[in-house]
Amino acid sequence: MPLEPKVTAVAPLDTDQAKWIGLKKIHYTDQDGKKRVWESAERKTRGASGIDAVAILAILRSRTNAFPLSTVVIEQYRPPIDKFVIGRSKAFKSRRTSFTDQHCKKELPAGLIDKDETAEQAAIRELEEETGYKAEKVAESSPIIYSDPGMSNANMKLVVASVPMNDQLEMPDSKLDVGEHIVKRVIPLNKLNATLKVYDEKGYVVDARLAHFATGYDIAQRIGSGAFP
Repeated sequence: MPLEPKVTAVAPLDTDQAKWIGLKKIHYTDQDGKKRVWESAERKTRGASGIDAVAILAILRSRTNAFPLSTVVIEQYRPPIDKFVIGRSKAFKSRRTSFTDQHCKKELPAGLIDKDETAEQAAIRELEEETGYKAEKVAESSPIIYSDPGMSNANMKLVVASVPMNDQLEMPDSKLDVGEHIVKRVIPLNKLNATLKVYDEKGYVVDARLAHFATGYDIAQRIGSGAFP
């Protein structure tokens, strides 16, 4: 049985000792001509694409309508918050561990873009590695977006991947590296927002980007049916 991950110590980190993230002091002049200073964090891994990372919205669909239009989310432990994010993992079929609900966070499959990759290439690779699903094609790729521009210049793209299946829902094995612990969950799109609310009530942590998508999708469905507000 896997152990429960936990933070065992926290200490200050000098920028010159950091491998993945750096700190910058930004001097700038505001709209009133006043000189100001801003503290910012940035990734050290940005490659030629100029994009740090990619999140993947996989659309799982059956050519025979054997299952409802769905997506895959993952559970993964995130040390900065000492909790799991909804989320990612390989042990989807038989995951029973000592992990408590209060340590779980839900999110879309995602990952950093390798040095010579495009965001779209990284999305296809990361989706297969984390969930086992092979995208037939990239249906849409967002502009470059920023999750927290008040704190960091870290950016990303959202890539929508089409994953058609001939009939029934398939559950392929993930292709995780040693040390990766990711759980996948397949959820019908029309139940995604309600499902995430249930997870929240149970003490899970939901990634903001996944929550925003789920809320937007739910509202769009309600507007389309005349049930909003």
